[in-house]
Amino acid sequence: MAVATPALPALAEIEAARERIAGIADPTPLVRLQADGRADIHLKLETLQPVGSFKVRCAANALLRRVEAGARDVSTASAGNFAQGLAYAGRERGVKVTAYVPETAAESKLDGLRRLGAAIVALPYDRWWAMLAEGSDDAGFIHPVADPDVLAGNGTIGLELLDARPDLAAVIVPYGGGGLISGIAAALKARGSNARVIACETEAGAPLRAALAAGRPVTIPFDSGSFVTGMGGPAVIPAMWPHVRALVDDTALVSLAETAAAVRLLVERHHLIAEGAGAAPVAAALARQEAAGPVACIVSGGHLDLGHLVTILGGAVP
Repeated sequence: MAVATPALPALAEIEAARERIAGIADPTPLVRLQADGRADIHLKLETLQPVGSFKVRCAANALLRRVEAGARDVSTASAGNFAQGLAYAGRERGVKVTAYVPETAAESKLDGLRRLGAAIVALPYDRWWAMLAEGSDDAGFIHPVADPDVLAGNGTIGLELLDARPDLAAVIVPYGGGGLISGIAAALKARGSNARVIACETEAGAPLRAALAAGRPVTIPFDSGSFVTGMGGPAVIPAMWPHVRALVDDTALVSLAETAAAVRLLVERHHLIAEGAGAAPVAAALARQEAAGPVACIVSGGHLDLGHLVTILGGAVP
């Protein structure tokens, strides 16, 4: 069974998602990065969401749509953040959430799932990844990426970006499964923005860059044990390939050392803890020269294991 390509949300669907998730997911600020000589870099602080990640937006939108249809049990395959969003949105509504997680999931994300009452099923990484590519037979399964309600929820970030800075020149988005970047790009284009949409990947595995070079999704080596979780993978999810091929203007590749340096910078200059996937776009913005105009970095989440944080603050790469 293959996961079908979801329809891209229209502007009205994204606006409806923003209204639906109000009170669960919070609008987040766009603040200027305090980095010498790089005044046009801005941070979209999704770390400030109730579960510390942008995923509460798309998870809440998808769950509430299922609740409207009578669902009381849902499941998902998630490295942690999407499942936390489902559990957070479902806790007050009596919805049971089961999270299929990879065995490499960050302990900080698993702790969050336990606090929110989700049932956790750990799988070998290959089996977990197969659920993303092929879906699940679970009746209440919500795909964390390839779902139109997920894309609409992610699109709410794009609306907020343009509300704050309609003159954006570029948006740098961490690339995991393609749902975040597709939702944001759909919103930007629906609002008539000319901002370039850039997918950020790390040297642990850059499936989108490989797919764009080959003209199709290809399997690549992937280090699922790096400190940057929820980002990259062995291949582009086939269901998302048509969208990312059409919507992404460019890719940016950063090293793990550059990502760790961005984590340190955010702590030192902004007193902000970002997980690797959240800091990687900042590393990309610092490493490249964009056209004149403000650049927004999606700081997607803050679930960084404390041990990794200590190592990074000590000047090393976990």
